[in-house]
Amino acid sequence: MGELQSALDALAAEDLFALPPGAVLDRATLLVTVVNRANAELTRTVRHADSTGAAEHDGKKTVASWLRGHGHLTAGEAGRLVRSGRALEHLPATAAAFAAGSLTAAQVATIAPIAGEAERAAADEQDVDLGAVDRALVAVAEGEAHDRLPQVVHHYRQALDPDGTEPDPTEGRRLSFTRHAEGSGTGRFDLDAVGFEKVRAAIEAIVQAARPQGDTRTRAQQQADALVQLCDNALASGNLPLLRTVKPQVVLEVGLEDVVDPATGPGAARTGFGAQISAARARWLACDGAISRIVMGPDGVPLDLGRDHRVVTPGLRKAVEQRDGHCVFTGCDAPTHWCEVHHLIHWLFGGETSLENSGLLCERHHTKVHHGFRIERDPGGRWHTYRPDGTEILIGPLLRV
Repeated sequence: MGELQSALDALAAEDLFALPPGAVLDRATLLVTVVNRANAELTRTVRHADSTGAAEHDGKKTVASWLRGHGHLTAGEAGRLVRSGRALEHLPATAAAFAAGSLTAAQVATIAPIAGEAERAAADEQDVDLGAVDRALVAVAEGEAHDRLPQVVHHYRQALDPDGTEPDPTEGRRLSFTRHAEGSGTGRFDLDAVGFEKVRAAIEAIVQAARPQGDTRTRAQQQADALVQLCDNALASGNLPLLRTVKPQVVLEVGLEDVVDPATGPGAARTGFGAQISAARARWLACDGAISRIVMGPDGVPLDLGRDHRVVTPGLRKAVEQRDGHCVFTGCDAPTHWCEVHHLIHWLFGGETSLENSGLLCERHHTKVHHGFRIERDPGGRWHTYRPDGTEILIGPLLRV
């Protein structure tokens, strides 16, 4: 183990800028193999600890709980590691390829379910040669695209029980959220085939309908924006179930002094689910929202609660939609039901809530306008968009600035 640590120290000390591109790629290839082999040894070690009850040495009941506490692995990661170790005892070809570095830990975890107790019993009952299946799956893992292996494993498991009970699609569905310290978040979902298809269809419809000229977003960014838009549409429709007697909505708490201060004010506002956002983002949300005044006493107890006041009335929104027809940011044609009503001069700073002081902007471009970009409507009714440096965004190959 000391030699391994020394070798890693030597690798970390190398100057990568001194290597030509080909050598960098060769180095990456070698390191992938080394990582695979190290994961194979970790899996073998974890299996030994699992079968011998070694975790009891540190007062843990299972090796999975030891991995969570001592290795800082998530419950899912620890569980997959333990399951892979148990499965490899019945999959010699997979174990050998893993030890040689030609399979990744993720590929082994994908293959592992074929060696479950129920699957092995079904294979024995049907005279299926598990060793032959093992070797065939290794060939797929080593020689085909990464998404092919899960398909082959799925087909094999289905063939073991072709007449089995159709599973309830809701039993395998999972959706979890993790909020980060600054308020952003990540999530993970697992869906059955039909549920996944429904989500893909809804997301894809919005992605394909929102492709403005000059869009440089990655595919992942487009899909994330589409997911937020899907939720925007659902919240705006007013048809979602009530949440503690009120319609679900984005709730924001911000002090008056932060709202009227033109500075960005990071961390000045708090959302209903506990995220901290900037005063600039709060002003953006306040463009087209409902405002409630709450006067707080020195001890933090509300003294006076004002009535909700809708900044943009339904009638005004209809008028703005009729006039603009879509997002007015140059090059964008996002439909009206994706858009918010933006105040050209914010009502916080004396701007009127009127047709003349309003314009439709999709979420992406509403954010841009609150961070340096500017839109303007000329006397002829044509909208113009200006960059933070004052130059106008023009459409056409000969007019670009």
